[in-house]
Amino acid sequence: MRHFMPQKRRVVITGIGTTSAVGVGMKSLWNALISGQSGAKLCHTFDLSGFSCPFVAQLAADQLDIKQFVPKSYRKATKVMARDIELAVAAAHEAVNDAGLITKSHEAADGKVSMPATQMGCQIGAGSIAAEENELTVAFASSQTADGEIDLGAWGSSGMQNITPLWMLKYLPNMLASHVSIIHDCQGPSNTITCGEASALLSIGESMRVIGRAAADCCLSGGVESKVNLMGVLRQFYSKRLATASLSDDPSSIIRPFNPSATGGMAGEGGAILVLEELESARARGAKIQVELAGFGASQSFCQDTVGIGAEVDGAGIAQAIETALHEAGVKPADVDAIVPFGCGVPGIDASEAAALRKVFGERVSKIPLVTISTVTGNCGAGFGGVAASVAVQCLREQKLPARIQGGKAGESVGGVDGASIGARDAVLNTIVVTTTSLGGQNAAIVLRRIS
Repeated sequence: MRHFMPQKRRVVITGIGTTSAVGVGMKSLWNALISGQSGAKLCHTFDLSGFSCPFVAQLAADQLDIKQFVPKSYRKATKVMARDIELAVAAAHEAVNDAGLITKSHEAADGKVSMPATQMGCQIGAGSIAAEENELTVAFASSQTADGEIDLGAWGSSGMQNITPLWMLKYLPNMLASHVSIIHDCQGPSNTITCGEASALLSIGESMRVIGRAAADCCLSGGVESKVNLMGVLRQFYSKRLATASLSDDPSSIIRPFNPSATGGMAGEGGAILVLEELESARARGAKIQVELAGFGASQSFCQDTVGIGAEVDGAGIAQAIETALHEAGVKPADVDAIVPFGCGVPGIDASEAAALRKVFGERVSKIPLVTISTVTGNCGAGFGGVAASVAVQCLREQKLPARIQGGKAGESVGGVDGASIGARDAVLNTIVVTTTSLGGQNAAIVLRRIS
């Protein structure tokens, strides 16, 4: 295996912040995972009963007041924040506080920040932000013909005039990193990666490289997306990723990672921002250091249908990403204590992941515990890998594995992996692999290592 970019500086994770269907912050997510709570529920913003799965993994209406997560001087800017941006800003707020970082966002700090703004970067994975339907309906209505059809000529000449002038500023994918960078004064390298569910881990890998080449000492990194909108659910439906369920079903029973009885996944919203720092810089400011980002790998799977709806049967691309991350970390497959996979409950994707894990870890794969989180988060797209990485960090911090629900009976998991239902339990954890694959075939993996 060729290794192209040796990492010259060690990178550690000092803070994590999440937004998920069970609330804002790692505490709410961790409690849900430990107790085996599902994040699935009926959608409170749309009637999705016409879709194959009427349930989503969505924050409750009162769980996110964005004004509580930005400085008072920045509250006017919340008017141009789409849902994805709000989720990212809240996650970044939580991560910065968890890391004990003082940034420009702390207005009482009187300019006394933890590090120079030029040494702080920001790389965030994002999805294709769906425009809010209520902002488009007036424009569409004014572009209708007498028989109710949309006249594209009228749309171009007058319909678009009914869209708010700042409309575009809400829906550009790079606005997540833009707002987070402005709030926390990240003047170092910034980037936005839009590669489906692999986006967050790819962004974390990008931040690792930025710090490794000394272009920054600290980066806010991860990914966030909301698929809980009509366009997001429609895309999940056409990409054959939605489970089959009815309104009478128990929402918590729908997502079944690596369970032979699984029928598909569920649209979700959320993600995570992590604080990545160069080891010595973090030590110098007195940060609490527990986890090292030891390795990163990325790859592209072969997509026979050209768009990645059909997963690669043998999981070769996913395996390559994991092997690259292990190689960089100097970790042997036998040294891995747990794995946090995508595990979305879509049969073909779960089977592809299981094949990849068996390719990398051999027969031992049946003994390496999987940490499955999609029962809480659903498929939050570009945000999934960020949440997965944050959960892995928390597992290493707590020396505990959360519960797995809807995984089925022991010994019956897809591909022979260790994915059966089980309660939370203590564990000796030193090394965890996190991996995601994506619609489109991009794959990413990271290796996290405990620092005692």
